[in-house]
Amino acid sequence: MYSNELIKGTLKTIVLKLLSENGKMYGYEMTQKVKELTDGKIIITEGALYPLLHKLEADGLLITEKVPIGKRVRKYYSLTDQGSSSASEKIATDFMPRTRAVLIIRQAISPRLAIKIVLNTLIPDVHTQL
Repeated sequence: MYSNELIKGTLKTIVLKLLSENGKMYGYEMTQKVKELTDGKIIITEGALYPLLHKLEADGLLITEKVPIGKRVRKYYSLTDQGSSSASEKIATDFMPRTRAVLIIRQAISPRLAIKIVLNTLIPDVHTQL
């Protein structure tokens, strides 16, 4: 499983990306999709997900739709136009470089090499002398 810091720093982007690719989803479905896509390496808890979903809704990035399923009501989340724009921006500028950097560090043989790769990944114009 990946560190909580990685998940905490990218959860918003993960949710925005999921919704941009899948249209509407309910919370539990999101947790299971992330678990499936990462072969169980990233597990999003309800305690982390639902406060974020409520914040994104309050910020105007998501809308909700309540759908009766048997005796229960399922709450689906989908992106607003503003949410779609935000998703594209966050995916391009936040998620990919940060996730790539963390994965590189985990796979690197030398910590010195890992630092050099991360710096070059996050700040391409920097040439480090390590």
